Amino acid sequence: MVDRLNLLPNASDHVYDFNAPPRADAITAGSGGHTVKADRKDFPALIGNGVSMTVGFIGPCGFNTPHTHPRSAEINIVVEGSLGTEYILENGAPLIRNRLDKYQMTVFPQGAIHAEFNPDCSSAVFVAGFASEDPGVQQSAQRLFDLDDDVLTATFGNDFTFDGRDIDQFRSFVPANVANGVEACLVKCGLSKR
Repeated sequence: MVDRLNLLPNASDHVYDFNAPPRADAITAGSGGHTVKADRKDFPALIGNGVSMTVGFIGPCGFNTPHTHPRSAEINIVVEGSLGTEYILENGAPLIRNRLDKYQMTVFPQGAIHAEFNPDCSSAVFVAGFASEDPGVQQSAQRLFDLDDDVLTATFGNDFTFDGRDIDQFRSFVPANVANGVEACLVKCGLSKR
């Protein structure tokens, strides 16, 4: 342990500032807000400690789009505002849907497809903890449409046909992560999809 600590000799090597992350790709931004991650790549002091964290800043009606973490469960606590959360663990498991208010927490099991949505007209902030230095993330819709066109046609059924142009056009409609969310919220808050 002493040898490992000698690789990060300055006290400041052991502090991570979510307001000013050291690398630009630690931030995932979209029209509905942004998230900032601290994993082993962004914060070397985590190496060997088996944990990481993300802070999410979700704007009014913002939506952290469906995604999974293949190498860790996630605990998620709301520290400002409210969030709607939902997850699906695996085939046959029920959908779990909740509303979390300030200082309420939920867990998303490892590998579960999950999402967070801000149902209000004010911003929300959450803190997510992971039991891995590298939990990974896979955006569900965005990655699905990276598959081959023939695979997508087969997946959606032979009655739902794509030609190459239609698939590319549909791909262009899938928003970046942290998108503007549910239409009813946007109308309630006087916002438009960007």
